[in-house]
Amino acid sequence: MVNNKGLKLLEPITVGNLEIRNRIIMPAMHLGYCPDGLVTDQMIGFYRERARGGAGLIIVGGCSIDRHAYLNMVSLRGDEFIPGHHRLVKVIKEVGAAAAVQLFQPGCYASSKDTGIQPIAPSAVASGLTGEMPREMTEEDIQEVITGFAAAASRAVGAGYDMIEIIASAGYLISQFLSPVTNKRTDSYGGDFDNRARFGEEVLGAVRRAVGERYPIMVRLGGSDFVPGGNTNLEMARFARKLRRAGADAFNVTGGWHQSRIPQITMDVPQGAYVYLAQGIKQAVDVPVVASNRINDPWLAEQILREGKADLIGMARGLLADPDLPQKVMEGRFDEIRKCIGCNQGCLDQIFRGKSCHCLVNVQAGREDDTRIRPVENRKKVLIIGGGPAGMEAARVAALRGHRVSLWEKSGTLGGQLRLAAAVPGRKGFIDLIRYLENSLQRLEVDIRLQTEATLERVRDFAPQSIIAASGAAPAVPAITGIELNHVVNAWEVPEGKVELGRRVVVVGGGPTGCELALYISAIGTLDSEIVKFLLVNEAETVERIKELATRGVKEVTLLEQERTAGKGIGSSTRWIILQELRRRGVQIRTSTRVSAIEPGGVLVETSDGHQERIPADTVVVAVGSRSENSLYEQLKLEFPEVYLIGDAKTPRQAVEAMKEGFEAGSMI
Repeated sequence: MVNNKGLKLLEPITVGNLEIRNRIIMPAMHLGYCPDGLVTDQMIGFYRERARGGAGLIIVGGCSIDRHAYLNMVSLRGDEFIPGHHRLVKVIKEVGAAAAVQLFQPGCYASSKDTGIQPIAPSAVASGLTGEMPREMTEEDIQEVITGFAAAASRAVGAGYDMIEIIASAGYLISQFLSPVTNKRTDSYGGDFDNRARFGEEVLGAVRRAVGERYPIMVRLGGSDFVPGGNTNLEMARFARKLRRAGADAFNVTGGWHQSRIPQITMDVPQGAYVYLAQGIKQAVDVPVVASNRINDPWLAEQILREGKADLIGMARGLLADPDLPQKVMEGRFDEIRKCIGCNQGCLDQIFRGKSCHCLVNVQAGREDDTRIRPVENRKKVLIIGGGPAGMEAARVAALRGHRVSLWEKSGTLGGQLRLAAAVPGRKGFIDLIRYLENSLQRLEVDIRLQTEATLERVRDFAPQSIIAASGAAPAVPAITGIELNHVVNAWEVPEGKVELGRRVVVVGGGPTGCELALYISAIGTLDSEIVKFLLVNEAETVERIKELATRGVKEVTLLEQERTAGKGIGSSTRWIILQELRRRGVQIRTSTRVSAIEPGGVLVETSDGHQERIPADTVVVAVGSRSENSLYEQLKLEFPEVYLIGDAKTPRQAVEAMKEGFEAGSMI
């Protein structure tokens, strides 16, 4: 354990007249748990764990105030929703956490496919998120929405919430009124900055009148739009001052809009990258400010507080990944924290697909009441074959339940393909998951045997009572003429440093592995962040030259994909970022292009229209997917009564499926 005495992160703080037990808050995040807008048992179970885990303040939501909502979003648009919220609030507060609710209106970010009605917005400007054209709001519409915010706030007070949060961030309705990009009005709600700010001020004023002078109100504020022509941190600080005068008691600062082409919460965003936005707002107001976005390390959080950049820390996905994070900080168990890795595979990607939120690193998220880890009555000798994510998670859960667990891994390290993924620029978050699983297995005294290949004879000699085969996958080898040539390598060899790459590199396969590998190769020879900062601060080169040196490496990379688009299989929250980065790094992406043969010094290709071409290549990297390694499983199941096949050994997929199957296998034995 680590000494946690005197941590500012654990100090109580007062917002308005509400005392919060510590400075860790869980900001609102759309979970997709409420098909009818009503609070469900699933949602209550989810928030119960976060409150029990020690969070100071939990913000429920976004919570719709009218019919313009997202799919399966919780609501407060009518009195019939109050009893469910009352039940939820009681659960949150009975273990000492404070409860808030975020009031939500998406404006042009709504979709008629979900709501059945045309979205509304300040002006008829096509949505940068959905592409749909909204209806320009009349003054009657404006007053109706303002009244809707106030009515929902009254219901929240009636349900027992300690605080209201109004969303004025991420490109939703209040943001749309404030931005000259989306507000083209010529009446009193459009034009200059003061007029564009009027709608947000009036919403806040109406909510203040509805809840009374002493009731705490927080605003979820975008620190910068990150949209060309939009508001910067300077304008948002000016807006914050206006909202403070209108009655705001605190500001919860996030990054930019959903349509921004600058990543916000994905793995490639550096830890704490947007704290400067909260700092800019804090310098403008005299009330508490929350810093958020990609803060999942308590030591980073502590540094932010001690340096005076913010007063509280928002950890939405941090608490999705580990609801016990605050309690572990209190007890000094820092190495036991299961950090969010920013993959978005279980949360944001699922929400964009109209599904409910879960989590790659925490399989129990959203299933808290159905996945309790229960001790076993009959302790077994369990063998896990394979030390990738599926095998490690299976070993963790089985050991937690009391089984005697051994894990065999034929290589010299644990982590499997997670280690390969972590070598790619902007994907280092996977190391945090490996580290958490390794620490867990050591703490649970799992017998880990590296460089131990499982054979039928060895397994027979070991005589396990239960076996989990998580032997993973191997690179697929396509039937291409010339595949056996010396300058052809498989994708897994490259990040492992097993091969020397030539100057001209052709990557065959534009799926997840191919795209990430092309990104890895294109980064070879670029400047790292420390050198970039040195050159920039000392004005050693022009900004344009520094940007070029930071994004263009020493390899000429061509990515070939026979489908019409590259990146198929990458989550929607991440795919555009990877493709954008590939183009920025000068990678030539060739789609609808099939490799017909590989020859010394080049690759012969044929496009969908029949055009044939030879692409020069000093090295050809084959990244066309994986094939399951499960031949031993077929032998084992003939001799042993309890054998499970999980992860890529079953079917190659994403890590989120591997972790889920590992958890379930460990729970089954």
